[in-house]
Amino acid sequence: QVQLVESGGGLVQAGGSLRLSCAASGSIADVGGWYRQAPGKQREWVATITSSGSRAYADSVRGRFTIYRGNAENTLHLQMSSLKPEDTAVYYCYSGIAPMSWGQGTQVTVSS
Repeated sequence: QVQLVESGGGLVQAGGSLRLSCAASGSIADVGGWYRQAPGKQREWVATITSSGSRAYADSVRGRFTIYRGNAENTLHLQMSSLKPEDTAVYYCYSGIAPMSWGQGTQVTVSS
């Protein structure tokens, strides 16, 4: 399994933007993406991208978030715009399906 490290989280006001990055020790698998977990809630899927460029988004973020692969094969990004307080969570990137590799997460806090 690859090792994943997320970065780019932080504190932002509602309506602001952040870009999350995920760096892998090896190549990101054909399927990769992002989940998030808010305090007291279960981890929820956010977005997925395939090696062919197909993208899928949760209804709650569609139109505001964009997932894309970096120029290097070992990076994933999540551009988040029009952020809302309900987007506050720890964001985790993942690579692969079975097995699935996870990063340690990066905190995103959106203030109202």
